[in-house]
Amino acid sequence: MGACVALLGCKGDAASPSGSSGASSGASSGASSSGASSGASSSGASSGGSSGADATAGATTLYAGCRIFPPDSAWNRDVSNDPVDAALTAALASNMSPTRGLHPDWGSTAEQYGIPITAGPAGAPVPIAWNTRYGPQESDKLPCPGSGGEFCYPIPTTAAIEGGPSAPAGSDRHVLFLDTTGAPDACTLYELYNAQNPSGPGWTAGSGAIWKLASSAPRTETWTSADAAGLPVLAGLVRWEEISRGEITHALRFTMSRTSNSYILPATHAAGSTDASLPPMGLRVRLRASFDDSAFTGPAKIIATAMKRYGMLLADNGSDWYVSGQTHDMWDGQMGGLNQALGAIKGSDFEIVKTGDPKPMP
Repeated sequence: MGACVALLGCKGDAASPSGSSGASSGASSGASSSGASSGASSSGASSGGSSGADATAGATTLYAGCRIFPPDSAWNRDVSNDPVDAALTAALASNMSPTRGLHPDWGSTAEQYGIPITAGPAGAPVPIAWNTRYGPQESDKLPCPGSGGEFCYPIPTTAAIEGGPSAPAGSDRHVLFLDTTGAPDACTLYELYNAQNPSGPGWTAGSGAIWKLASSAPRTETWTSADAAGLPVLAGLVRWEEISRGEITHALRFTMSRTSNSYILPATHAAGSTDASLPPMGLRVRLRASFDDSAFTGPAKIIATAMKRYGMLLADNGSDWYVSGQTHDMWDGQMGGLNQALGAIKGSDFEIVKTGDPKPMP
C-alpha cells in the first residue's frame, strides 16, 4: 500500500510475516492472576510516575490528537542518563535470551498482525460481562445508567479486535478504544483483554482497564489490566502516526517467555514463577548507547533511537524480545526489512535501568 521506507536497503520487504508466533500481550494475565483486589477501584489510573530527578519528558507523545499520559509519566520519561541496575543485571541478564534478536510484533490490517487502535468520541455505554473470576474483581468500575450493573464502558461494538473478529477465543483479542473527548489533555483510554464479538448490546471480556490520560498514577497494586503487568497497552505500542512524524517519544512494550512472579512500578501485577532469576513485570531495559545503528534508516532508526532514549518496559509473557506495535495498513510491504534491521539487535545489546526493586505478588 505504501512505498518502501528505507530500512537497510529495504531488503526482503516481500517476506512480511503472516502472523504472530506467540507474542502474548495479555494471555497470561488471567491464568496467573491473583484474583483478589487489594484496594478500591482505580478507574482513573495510569502508568506510573517519574523515578528520576533529572529526567527529561516526552511532552509530544500524541495519538489521534490525545496526549498519551503527562510528560512526567513513566512511559514518557527520557531515561538515557539514568543509572544501570548492576544487581538486577547480574541476576537476570543471562536468563533473558541474550543471543536472540528483536522481533517487531506488528504488521498490516490484511495480516491481522499487531494490535489495532480504535479512536473517536465515546459511544453510548454498553455492558461488559466478564468471563474470568478476576475480571469483576480487578477491572475498573464504570456504573451503567440506571440500575444496569457496575461495568458499562463506552466502547463501540464496532471497535477493532486484535487478530480480527475470527481470532481464536483463547488468544489475546485486545480491544483498545481511545475516547478523544477532551483532547488533547483529557482523553480516556479503555482497554479490554480477550474481548469477544458482541452478540448482544455489549462486550464479553477477561478483564478491562480505564486510563484517564491526564493522570500518571499507577493502578491499584496487584491488579491486572488488559495486560499481565497491569500496564496500559496502547502507551507502549510502536504506532504508525509517530513513525510518519519521525520520532517516538515514549518507552516501548516488549514480552518475555519466562518471568518472575513480581513487578516493578509502574507495573502492578505479575503472572510468572517464583524463580527470582527471571525478569519481573515492569522491568525497564535500554538499548546501549554504544550500539552501532549508523546503518539504520527510516522506521528502524526511529525505533532504535527511542530504545536508547526511553527504553522498553516488560509488559507480558510471550515470545522473547517481541516488541509490540500497532496494526496499520502502512506497514504493508515493509515488515521484511524491519525484521532484518531489528533482528540485528540482540538481547545482550540492552542494559537494565535502575527504576526500583521488584515487589512479589501476594
